[in-house]
Amino acid sequence: MQLLTVLIVALGAAACARPLAPVLGRMTGVVLALVPFALFVYFLSQLGAVAGGNALIETLSWAPSLGVDIGFRLDGFSLLFALLITGIGTLVVIYAGAYYAEKPASEGGRFIAFILMFMTAMLGTVLADDLIVMFVFWEATSLISFALIGFDARTYEARRAALQSLLVTGGGGLALFAGILLIGAELGTFSFSEVALRADELVASPLMPAILVLVLVGAFTKSAQVPFQFWLPNAMAAPTPASAYLHSATMVKLGVYLLARFDEIFASVPAFGTTLVIAGSLTMLVAAFEALRATGYKAVLAQSTVASLGILVMLIGLDGEVARVATIGFIIAHAFYKAALFFCAGTVIHATGIAGLRRLGGLARFLPFTAAAAVLASLSMAGLPPFAGFIAKEFLFEAQLESGWSVVPIAIAVIVNAVMVAVAGVVALKPFFVKPERDVKLKHGETAGMLAGPFVLALGGIAMGIAPNTMMRSLVEPAASALGGERVDVSISLWHGLTPMLALSAAVVTIGALVFFNWRTIHVTLRRQRLIHDLFGDRGYQKVLDFVLDMAQASTRFLQNGDQHRYTAVVLASAVFIVAFGVIVGSGMSGFSAVGEMNVPVLIVLAVAVVGGFAAVGSRSLIAAVVAVGIVGFAAAIIFMLNGAPDLALTQFSAEVLLVLILTAVLMRIPTSREQSRTIGERRFDLMLSVAFGIVIFVGVASMTSSPLDMRLSEFFAQSSYVDAFGRNVVNVILVDYRAIDTLGEIAVVGFAAIGVWALLRRLPARKKGS
Repeated sequence: MQLLTVLIVALGAAACARPLAPVLGRMTGVVLALVPFALFVYFLSQLGAVAGGNALIETLSWAPSLGVDIGFRLDGFSLLFALLITGIGTLVVIYAGAYYAEKPASEGGRFIAFILMFMTAMLGTVLADDLIVMFVFWEATSLISFALIGFDARTYEARRAALQSLLVTGGGGLALFAGILLIGAELGTFSFSEVALRADELVASPLMPAILVLVLVGAFTKSAQVPFQFWLPNAMAAPTPASAYLHSATMVKLGVYLLARFDEIFASVPAFGTTLVIAGSLTMLVAAFEALRATGYKAVLAQSTVASLGILVMLIGLDGEVARVATIGFIIAHAFYKAALFFCAGTVIHATGIAGLRRLGGLARFLPFTAAAAVLASLSMAGLPPFAGFIAKEFLFEAQLESGWSVVPIAIAVIVNAVMVAVAGVVALKPFFVKPERDVKLKHGETAGMLAGPFVLALGGIAMGIAPNTMMRSLVEPAASALGGERVDVSISLWHGLTPMLALSAAVVTIGALVFFNWRTIHVTLRRQRLIHDLFGDRGYQKVLDFVLDMAQASTRFLQNGDQHRYTAVVLASAVFIVAFGVIVGSGMSGFSAVGEMNVPVLIVLAVAVVGGFAAVGSRSLIAAVVAVGIVGFAAAIIFMLNGAPDLALTQFSAEVLLVLILTAVLMRIPTSREQSRTIGERRFDLMLSVAFGIVIFVGVASMTSSPLDMRLSEFFAQSSYVDAFGRNVVNVILVDYRAIDTLGEIAVVGFAAIGVWALLRRLPARKKGS
């Protein structure tokens, strides 16, 4: 189980990060980065094993009765993500160690622990071959990202952004889980591999429309597609290492990963590809508009990330082998240049304490290596040769030209990529080479830990562009083969001659240069235009959230009003309605018949219980009412004993004695009599509710006793208690083995109740005089 061992190692490193940080000091990041680096080397060694569409599959039985196995699958596509997760994760851990070098060791250790936990969850998601296992890790990424975004919990912006990301991605996760359950219900399996093999059967299912919608919602929320794109820019409240890892290279691409996996399954559903192209194109346009309006360094990068995710979603929606190759190439190129730019932005903000682009400038003389890395990464983002971004853009336009779509998606891609060229110029040149409006003071200079990440990624982008067949092909070809289900031969080169793709690339660079030189004018003009911003911002989210909170407050005021009578009435009325509905629908009101002979002793005991009930209701003395209620409980215990259940009778006796003693002890400290606090109308309602409850219970019990007794469950426990649980006492086996955690929970409740009673009744020892 090599893949399971990988996850255990990653999780173990996360558990050790916080305790080791005070010991390792400033070396915390470097030392802990050895774990993701070792995992990166392991996955790199698996490139040959997955070549040609092969896969490494591991399965461990988890819940066989539910058809759920802990299944892992390492093929070309999951290997690509595993390499990005561990490779960039290594650089993020090193960067985080330097980023928090001046903070208390415990704080930096805690942050790195979250990063390593997130890496574990990401690896589990992309390696899982079982949909349920995948969903568990999928939700873990949402929970851990909540902790990372809100890491600086002292600021309102961080808390709000963390909650927003959790609600949006968590809500999408619930939709995805519903879709997974429908897939399991239809096919009887949760295995990703088997679902892909039975794609035709799933597509023909009447549940297919619901499954498609639910999966799309889950993926769109994770990868920030319209109308859920607003949470990602707000998540920039997270510390920069988290932004570089979660919101550029890994987490936000999980939705893309899921859509690419389901592309082969949903390929024959026309609505799937159409929806992806439309949603991706709309997301690209909205993000490009918001990028031109953004003022913060990280905010501009975040909007460009949303646009890139839109490009990926659109590519998945296109048909053909080139579209798959373009998707893989763009994932790689974007991860390299965007993580590098986030690292550079983090260094600038950390060194200056300034997050706004307008106030930055002239930093190249103070941060020369950071400036160099930013320029290299931005050139790749702009899609200029000889960078990997140029190759990815060429494949993007080739995929669009070969698809059956009209010229509209191509025009959108040209416009949006032109804006990305302008963004690349702004984030690389404005902070470092343009004279600032006022002098910028630095808190510190460059450090090796904060330079390693951007330089490795920026130089990697050049290397992949110069030698694409050596570097990119080894990643792109296996991944594309895994997505297509058959071997794909990929030919990657920097120069294809004078082609339509080159002409479109030239148009993108030309338009982008014009936008860059007129950035200030366009920025100021668009800042005045709020229609699109209001329409696609988080205003709708906030209104929905406010509505839910208002409803919660209104229901709380109505239900939690401090009146115990109302609480009891609501519970009883709900129980009466539910049981009555079940009895009526189940035809329980017909077919009553006498069963057995009249049992005189039981009848006498029941009569005593009835008398006790009336006495409890009519008594004005609280102590007398408690005793009367105890009579009803003792009567129930006697009935248990008369029907051959002495163990239940003893339990009932013990509970009733304890209840009477406790309540009596409590009542000794408060008035033992009560005044009538209910109006005549309220008492009449109580009477009707009590009568209705009694009638419903009577009808339900009578209907059950009139039907033949089903002994299958009793026979099952009698036959299996000794064989499966090695217990001869069937009741004990049910409590300890079959109910297990349920019984443990009940024991815990009783234990906590006993502690609470002891705390209420204990008497403090009287102090001696003079002490």
